[in-house]
Parts: sequence; C-alpha cells; structure tokens
Amino acid sequence: MDRAAVFDVDGTLVDTNHLHVATWWEAFRQAGHRVPMHAIHRSVGLGSTDLIAHLLGEDRDTEQDARLSAAHTALYAQYFDRLPAFADAGRLLRRLHEDGWTVVLATSASGPELSALRRAIDADDAIAATASSDDVEEGKPAPEPVQHALDLVGVPKERAVFVGDTVWDMRAGRRAGVRCVGLLCGGIPRADLQEAGADTVYDDPAHLLASLKDSPLA
Repeated sequence: MDRAAVFDVDGTLVDTNHLHVATWWEAFRQAGHRVPMHAIHRSVGLGSTDLIAHLLGEDRDTEQDARLSAAHTALYAQYFDRLPAFADAGRLLRRLHEDGWTVVLATSASGPELSALRRAIDADDAIAATASSDDVEEGKPAPEPVQHALDLVGVPKERAVFVGDTVWDMRAGRRAGVRCVGLLCGGIPRADLQEAGADTVYDDPAHLLASLKDSPLA
C-alpha cells in the first residue's frame, strides 16, 4: 500500500519565513499599521486572510485585506528568483521517493510564488502532487490542506506523515489524523511544536535526512 510524506514548504523546505515577516511588516506599515515583527513571525504559515485577522483582529476593516495581501505579494515577489532552499531539502524528497514514499506538498502558496518555491527545492521529479491554497476553502490550522493532499494521491491518513515548521502545521496535521514531524528551521521553539502535536522534532531537512532510519519516515 502506498504511503505519503506530506510537506509544508515555507520554513520547512525553503528558508523564507523571515522574508515573509519583513514583507508583511512593510505591507502593514504602508497601510498605517504598527505590527511587531515577532507577532508576524508567529503568524507565518496561516493563509493571508487568516494572518491579517490574527494580527489585526476580527473587528478590523476587512475591505483593506485584499490591499494588504496584494502589497505583501508584490514585496515578496522581489525575491522569487533567489529563494533559498534549506540544505538537503531536495535530497530529502528524492530519498523518500526512492524509498517508496509518495511525496506531496501542502502549502498556502500558489501561482508564481509556488512555482518559485518549487524551483528553489529543485526536486520536481520526486513530487507527486501539490495541494495549494487555491485548492481548499480553509487553510491551516484547519485539516483541509493535509486531507486534500492525501486525497490527491489516494493515501489514507494512517499511512501518512506530515512535516512542517509551525504550530499551524502541527495542528492541521493532528486534526487530519496523521503523524506529525516538526522542523526547527522555521524559527518556532521545539516545545511549541510538540505542544501543537509534533511526534518528533528535527533541526532541518538535513537533520531529518540523516536521521531517517530512526524517524516516523523510516
């Protein structure tokens, strides 16, 4: 029976979380909002509308959401041609593919941003499918992104592992009923990932690759 390794992308396979922090901070600043960078960092991993609601509150002027999101996208797009993958990110996906895992991406990115992330990872030959924000009604921490990723490849939750770097990833994976692996390279503390549902935590893709035989992806 097939088994699926589902991966978040930003902060998990590609070193982009702090780029998102800086560009969201600037988008908020341009719109007249003073939002601390540490608060933005803790919100990275949410979809754009959920991130804005998390930081500005439900009583905000929601008509401004689209402009904020567009500003962030425009600012972040400046980095599309040089997004840095973490060391061994592509090797990790290829190794899992060679070991019989079906590799799926589950990300809030879409369109040109998703294409830029896939170019950075440079492992398309190992990726069976991608569930993007365009494919679901609710983003993480709802389980829908992970569930949709598994539906794309026809693998049951009992045969899946989800790898991510934020508490939103771990909560989404837990709610989807899959085992969760946390990575520290997104900047979220180990204890927070474990509290949110991580079965085990590694430093980064290179650490997970070196530890595969003792991991949930053995």
